[in-house]
Amino acid sequence: MNRRIFLLLLSALLVMPALSGCGYNQIQRNEEAVIAAWADVEATYQRRADLIPNLVETVKAYAAHERETLEAVTQARASVGQVNLSSNDLNDPAALERYQQAQGQLSSALSRLLVVAERYPDLKASQNFRDLQHQLEGTENRINVARQRYNDAVQTFNTSIRTFPNNLTNKFILKLERKEPFKADPGAAQTPKVQF
Repeated sequence: MNRRIFLLLLSALLVMPALSGCGYNQIQRNEEAVIAAWADVEATYQRRADLIPNLVETVKAYAAHERETLEAVTQARASVGQVNLSSNDLNDPAALERYQQAQGQLSSALSRLLVVAERYPDLKASQNFRDLQHQLEGTENRINVARQRYNDAVQTFNTSIRTFPNNLTNKFILKLERKEPFKADPGAAQTPKVQF
């Protein structure tokens, strides 16, 4: 019995450096980094979604007849909550596309809401609205940074499973799939027109 345990421990000691040298641990670390980066993306989106009800309530008090815009924001906020993306879906381009579309609709609705604020000087001067506007600007910046960090983590992971000798480890042991990075919206390449 003791001899058997000794042989198992000896085998484990011999196999561990081999696994480390073939990239097994590195691939695992890189995948965990992708999952953590995705969690940061979701957290920043959640922060924005949590702020929106306050923003809508603030605007409602000043612009009651802008119901269509306010309802669009509320509906976009609700639809974002219905599209969930788990870390298991990060290698599914269609699921990532649906998630990005829902977030894009919310961004569009928020842009229209900020235009509404320009029409109402009282609203623009409101300290509450200005605070929420600053919070939203900060959140949009955080979302951008989180997306960039996610894409960096995805690039590192995808490179680690495609380069030798890690590709052999992944092919025969781990069998992990390539992760999908965030892609820009189709119209993002065009420069927005500024009109006064």
